[in-house]
Amino acid sequence: MIAEFRLPDLGEGLTEAEVVNWLVAPGDTVTLNQTLAEVETAKAIVELPSPYEGTVAALHAEAGQTVAVGSPLIDFDVDGGDEPSAPAQTSDAEEKAQPNLVGYGAAPSSSGRPARRARRVGARPVVADTAVLEAAPHDATPTANVEHVVERPRSTPPVRAYAKRLGIDLVLVAAAVGDRVITRDDVDEYAQRTGIRDTEPATQSAPTVPDTAAALGGDERESRIPIRGVRKHTAAAMVQSAFTAPHVTVFHTVDVTATMDLLATLRDDRSLAEHRIGPLAVIAKAVCLALGRAPGLNSRWDEEAGEIVQHHYVDLGIAAATERGLIVPNIRDAQRLTLVELSDALKSLAETARTGRTSPAELAGGTFSISNIGVFGVDAGTPILPPGQSGILAVGAVRRQPWEHRGEIALRQMMTLSLSFDHRLVDGAEGARFLKDVADILEEPGRAMLLR
Repeated sequence: MIAEFRLPDLGEGLTEAEVVNWLVAPGDTVTLNQTLAEVETAKAIVELPSPYEGTVAALHAEAGQTVAVGSPLIDFDVDGGDEPSAPAQTSDAEEKAQPNLVGYGAAPSSSGRPARRARRVGARPVVADTAVLEAAPHDATPTANVEHVVERPRSTPPVRAYAKRLGIDLVLVAAAVGDRVITRDDVDEYAQRTGIRDTEPATQSAPTVPDTAAALGGDERESRIPIRGVRKHTAAAMVQSAFTAPHVTVFHTVDVTATMDLLATLRDDRSLAEHRIGPLAVIAKAVCLALGRAPGLNSRWDEEAGEIVQHHYVDLGIAAATERGLIVPNIRDAQRLTLVELSDALKSLAETARTGRTSPAELAGGTFSISNIGVFGVDAGTPILPPGQSGILAVGAVRRQPWEHRGEIALRQMMTLSLSFDHRLVDGAEGARFLKDVADILEEPGRAMLLR
């Protein structure tokens, strides 16, 4: 019997997704919850699990094609029969039983790890790393000109394309890094170890900032880049926010010398060596504490209900610049976390965003956001509010500057904070008080003991 699988509802009002990469092909046998494809929504790249166990009969979309939610995506022969390829008739109860949200597929028949499609490595020369080959199981890595069936290494499409350009087999890289997602840094490390150099300029399918040398002086007068994915979603969200919420931005320059001294002390503490606490973690903690005295900045405007919704928790959004564009994943219940826990959450969030594995659920919601523009050497800016939020704090670079300190001029470590807020929800006084509370904690971290 032929069973038709349509693109499921990916959540958060997303209506379409682009097929980035198929992990199965017609004729392949798949198991329940096996990953079928990687699809890119307007927010993230997600893996699509199989709701059936059987044989792939047909694929209804090519890699790179955008598919609307509810459109046919793949057909399965669930019995192995010869019936013609046609959508199976299902009852209402069966339709309700079908998984309609990524990550909530049918329960597997065993508690083991979901099966991944075996990838056939053809007879082709590969760059062999003798140390890796000796250390890895002999049936886990291919040697040159020998055909093996191995488990497909876990990586993102850009990393796979990069490794392919260098002529590096990701199976060899996987043998060195273990069972985790392979990053571009892993490929670079392998290339350096084996003496491989990238002879081609790096390219991006949708660069957000064009390279000046490549963009100017070329043969073509202009180039056109399709607006899609994260860039399309971000543009729509920013336009909606800018023309819906009346933005106000206030600035405050802060002496963060005491905070930097505290961080230096924490770095010398051996018990905290693996946590690598940085300025952003302290700022995140200060924001969570200060929001307790500024409820308007942790609220949203419900136009339909005619109400202001005040949140009694902090889902802290952290703006992250990725190869796919700007995303704002959230740290859930950040107000409950200690400084060390916030530091670990920030590290995990950054690693997930960098590998393109941030899920739509991690991007949903958010009650207040932080944008660390200081990592780009920028001092201040006027950030636009994420839709549904009433406040966002931009954090500038830390710079040593002459500053008045205890009646004298001294070199101090300074930072500029830029707070944008929705003037429908937040008065100027409340915004200024919040910014001053955050600044007071950064100037004297001990003041955090006075807030609750």
